[in-house]
Amino acid sequence: MKTGEDEAMRITDIIATTVTVPLEAPLRHSNGAHWGRFVRTIVEVHTDEGIVGIGEMGGGGESAEQAFAALKTYLVGHDPYRLEELRFKIANPTASLYNNRTQLLAAIEFACLDIIGKHLGRPVYDLLGGKLRDEVEFASYLFFRLPNEQTGEGEIRTVQQLIQYTERLRDMHGFRVHKLKGGVFHPDYELECYLALANAFPEDRLRYDPNAALSLEDAIRFGKAIEHVHNDYFEDPTFGLHGNRRLREFVRIPIATNTFVINFEQLAANILQPAIDVILLDTTFWGGIRPCVKAAAVCETFQLPIAVHSSGELGIQLATMLHLGAVLPNLTYAADAHYHHLLDDVIKGGKLHYENGCIRVPDGPGLGVVLDRDKVSEYAELYKRLGGYPYDRDPARADWFPLIPNTRWADHRA
Repeated sequence: MKTGEDEAMRITDIIATTVTVPLEAPLRHSNGAHWGRFVRTIVEVHTDEGIVGIGEMGGGGESAEQAFAALKTYLVGHDPYRLEELRFKIANPTASLYNNRTQLLAAIEFACLDIIGKHLGRPVYDLLGGKLRDEVEFASYLFFRLPNEQTGEGEIRTVQQLIQYTERLRDMHGFRVHKLKGGVFHPDYELECYLALANAFPEDRLRYDPNAALSLEDAIRFGKAIEHVHNDYFEDPTFGLHGNRRLREFVRIPIATNTFVINFEQLAANILQPAIDVILLDTTFWGGIRPCVKAAAVCETFQLPIAVHSSGELGIQLATMLHLGAVLPNLTYAADAHYHHLLDDVIKGGKLHYENGCIRVPDGPGLGVVLDRDKVSEYAELYKRLGGYPYDRDPARADWFPLIPNTRWADHRA
């Protein structure tokens, strides 16, 4: 092993590959849809010792290859162990005002932690203080869905379809926590759906997330109507810290966010003037796994509950979520994951498996997952053929675009 500054490991190259992996069906949300597939940019960071670390980033249906290529001048020659220096090289908080690189930094951090773990022969969770749990519990992430274009199957629009799909997920994966992604149909109809879930699965826990599409008035009305339900929390019900601070005066359900507290300035503001009760930590939005661990420690100090958020993932980012979940003592809620909507993955061995609603934390060196080169090639070719998609548009609603608060809801009857 090299020792000393001159003999430190160095990054020699960064290679980014955009892939698109099919979903069971298009997933609708308040701001648009995932159009039947995820578009993800896979990042490989090469070193002079032959160790290659892997990372992953989304991008709202678009490729991030060019953005990563632009970082080569920052990265080549850098010691992957020097992660704090890397943070300021790539995402200096003042310089980043002109080119927000937080999510790019996250993917590079994933790869550097993967390199360090492989270099030391230890899993990433050991670099973060050691694991406290061997598996992480997940919620079933329920979306209203359009039919699959090829098969015509997979639609979730009616109450019956939602209940049947939830029952199938429950039987298949063992979920006992269910999150309904809303903001698609009128709040009155989504309230009917949510209460139907509560009645169908009275022993399970629930959470509702309309992506801040509701007006404050609708959020109050919805929240009061579900106070009696076995709720985990009310996620991003209305827009902004002040809007949710007002909401807390009227609704006796914990308010959660992955949108309005995603950096340390916002976390400090929320602690000084509470608006959010549960902080949802996202390894991409916060700029990596390590910032999430730091944020979780701040939340532990101030007795703020946390959960692990999903921004849409393949197996690489899922591994970052698992290593994060493994080390957090104050993780009391099930994590989110889009993962069960995927038909395939780009890691060797295929998709990671759920058991009793949980996924086991990888124990191999680094992130503990390895790229399947054939799958990467297959889905890179699929991306070249299909291209990207506009995340903030709904393929079922021509000329529609989202407003906040929204008043132009999709029609649940058709």
